Amino acid sequence: MNRSAWIQLTSLICATGIWLTAAGAAAPAGRIPGDFGPPQGEPIHAQLTSPPFVPPPIHRNHPAKVIVELEVREVEKEISEGVTYTFWTFGGTTPGSFIRVRQGDTVEFHLRNHPDNKMPHNIDLHGVTGPGGGAASSFTAPGHESQFTFKALNQGIYVYHCATAPVGMHIANGMYGLMLVEPPEGMKPVDHEYYVMQGDFYTVGKYRERGHQEFDMQRAIDERPTYVLFNGAEGSLVGERALKAKVGDHVRLFVGNGGPNLVSSFHVIGAIFDRVRYEGGVHEQENVQTTLIPAGGAAIVEFYVRVPGSYVLVDHSILRAFNKGALAILKADGEPNKAVYSGKEVDSVYLGDLAANPAAVAEARAAEARGTLTKEQQIKAGEARFTGTCSVCHQASGEGLANVFPPLARSDFLMADKQRAIGIVLNGLTGQVTVNGNLFSSVMPPMSQLNDDELANILTYVRNSWGNSGEAVSADEVKQMRASTRRPEGAAN
Repeated sequence: MNRSAWIQLTSLICATGIWLTAAGAAAPAGRIPGDFGPPQGEPIHAQLTSPPFVPPPIHRNHPAKVIVELEVREVEKEISEGVTYTFWTFGGTTPGSFIRVRQGDTVEFHLRNHPDNKMPHNIDLHGVTGPGGGAASSFTAPGHESQFTFKALNQGIYVYHCATAPVGMHIANGMYGLMLVEPPEGMKPVDHEYYVMQGDFYTVGKYRERGHQEFDMQRAIDERPTYVLFNGAEGSLVGERALKAKVGDHVRLFVGNGGPNLVSSFHVIGAIFDRVRYEGGVHEQENVQTTLIPAGGAAIVEFYVRVPGSYVLVDHSILRAFNKGALAILKADGEPNKAVYSGKEVDSVYLGDLAANPAAVAEARAAEARGTLTKEQQIKAGEARFTGTCSVCHQASGEGLANVFPPLARSDFLMADKQRAIGIVLNGLTGQVTVNGNLFSSVMPPMSQLNDDELANILTYVRNSWGNSGEAVSADEVKQMRASTRRPEGAAN
């Protein structure tokens, strides 16, 4: 039966008051919609998966008793490179484990709170029909387990989250995930299904400030996130962790928004969604460029991969992508189709410094912490950061663009005064400058959002590349320049 016929049949059933079991037999009039009778067969233990993976489709034609066992873990992990945060999680990950059941299933839910945890927790599943979505039935102290049962009456993709007071704090610490309730007829097969969920995070320290960061309740109340992320960490879905596909593949993304505050403008750069089940419901929109996903909501988006390359997933409230971390990659392999698209691919344009060599950056950071940082390590780390931060304007060769951006290669202006160079990169420069005998008049924006060590490494790389030769720039020198610069309130510091 095609979808149109199914919708017509469902409408007729609603009008007549007759409901069908999964096998197609008439059910008594007055049965609750979505109730296809008691569970059949032996209980099934749900297969849960960690993001970005999704459990396999369900191939049953009857309702079952499904046992879901989920454990809350409070874990310290990196939220960004060199930045750790204590996440409160369902299943050890943010977002939590993906749950997949069938409409009409009876779900026996077990929530365990690991004995090493410090806080009580519970779970509110938006796919539960009943006050609190299971929250009152699942309040669980560390070292304890709660159990409750519900019938999955409504098909769709549903958010779940912790609802223990203060609710916003628990959600902001990463306590959310998705549950899919498949329709009785199942979902159309696709080549790939992936699980992506956005969340906003609030730390005491600024964006990418090194070390362990604590939750900042006032920033959360003021709705001023430090990070906006996919799957709980900056860079969680780039590089070797990028989503994978091939040309010709049909891709389905289950996209949620844990919030706790922001609405997501979900977009895949270079793809048009063939279908979107917006707000996680049963209705579909076609040929969608960007879809809104409210906090505490979800959507199912599908598209075909037509040409190879890197497809960048973003929140199109675009500063969140490039300055707060809401950016991921789907990497598609295959033969090009120049009749569809002939352009070149440059990951660094969209990825920014996430296109950097993370090993070189991590090595320099570790050496700096030990007090053994060398000039050579700074140069390697600086090259990685330069590639994603500066190379679009100044070019990978350091030659700049004639009459627009001055060259860094063999630059008399750059090499004449190290302190001036630090000040320009940190604070920006507007107006005319003469470089290697040529006049340039443009704007160098301040790069004060970068950390002291990042700026020091970039400058050390630039001052020792393309024919330049100079002493290293230290993080302390950048720190002193930053401290001596007056900035308007609210400016990057």
